[in-house]
Amino acid sequence: MNYEEKIKASETHVFKVVFPNITNHHKTMFGGTVMEMMDEVAFMTATRFARKSFVTVSCDRIDFKKPIPADTLVELIGKVKYVGNSSLKINIEVFVEEMYAEIREKAVSGDFTMVAIDEEKKPVKIFE
Repeated sequence: MNYEEKIKASETHVFKVVFPNITNHHKTMFGGTVMEMMDEVAFMTATRFARKSFVTVSCDRIDFKKPIPADTLVELIGKVKYVGNSSLKINIEVFVEEMYAEIREKAVSGDFTMVAIDEEKKPVKIFE
């Protein structure tokens, strides 16, 4: 499988329900909860791409464009954006959907840099 095929095959989609217990006093999802979900999807995407163990080393510019209200659905989409020697840059987009209407909008996006590690937690090459 070539890079392009691996990138396409590793695209990761995760859906979640925004229940009131993960929202703030404005009845919108906590920003930290959104970032945690994004980090998890970045990890899944990197793992699916390279089948190695990964850790997060940075996240770049997370843009919160729309609030994510309680009682909505979110879809997180992870895509490999860059492949380095031991690192991957994963782009995460978060879409919010009304539960009972055909309304869907991009709410949040950001990039996460993940590094492949060995059993001693030292960086390793993604491909030998």
